Amino acid sequence: MRGNQMTALSVKYAADLIRGLQTLTVEDIRSNLTKVYSRIIAACQRVDRHPSSVTLLPVSKTVDEVHIRLSYEAGCRKLGENKAQDAYHKWEAMSDLTDLHWSVIGHLQTNKAKLVARFASEFQALDSLRVAEALERRLQIEGRSLDVLIQVNTSGETNKYGLPPEEVVRFVQALSAYPALRVRGLMTLALLSGDTSRVRQCFTQLRILRDRIQQASPQGHHITELSMGMSGDLEIAIEEGATVVRVGQAIYGARALPNLHFHHTV
Repeated sequence: MRGNQMTALSVKYAADLIRGLQTLTVEDIRSNLTKVYSRIIAACQRVDRHPSSVTLLPVSKTVDEVHIRLSYEAGCRKLGENKAQDAYHKWEAMSDLTDLHWSVIGHLQTNKAKLVARFASEFQALDSLRVAEALERRLQIEGRSLDVLIQVNTSGETNKYGLPPEEVVRFVQALSAYPALRVRGLMTLALLSGDTSRVRQCFTQLRILRDRIQQASPQGHHITELSMGMSGDLEIAIEEGATVVRVGQAIYGARALPNLHFHHTV
């Protein structure tokens, strides 16, 4: 597809998104959150899990300040953002919401580490020691620590970030050199596929890897979180042990750009 066609499509997607968001009220957001929680509860019941074992992380990466404030009014106190710079600007604009916390869930370049170190309560996409070192250095300057999850590429797709599963145990061990980083768990993006068995394999692999790390690493008992599952596959993720599901579209509606756009850049 040519560049001008892509631009036209992007403009159309953006216009559609803006129209959709303009119609959202706090009652709509509350209703959508309730529907997502109902899905979480049903999935937990199928595998004899307590719903409190799963945390919903609303993903606000294409949502403007007005609707984030509506989300806050609807009860959200932690939001996921893909791009560090966008999240930082939102944090600055909404500094009056002192109990609103931010989780950066997208790939991070080292030159953006200073932003994450300044405001984020969590970073879910750690996949290199260069980024770990950059975060550690800035966190020491800020006098802060940061919860982190390691991103694992369980689908084997070359267009996705994340460590290969076979490198994760060694990576966890290397992170002991960075005391400001509190490793809490693993994160993955499953294969975008209608074949649910292949999607499930991604989630199963992450759970097995987490369990292996808990046995193999001295700090393994701290590594409990499995951030996996989004709007379209959260039930499968919960059935396979997800402790965090990242949900945007089921709360805020379709995004202005397709999922894959957000898997590549910060």
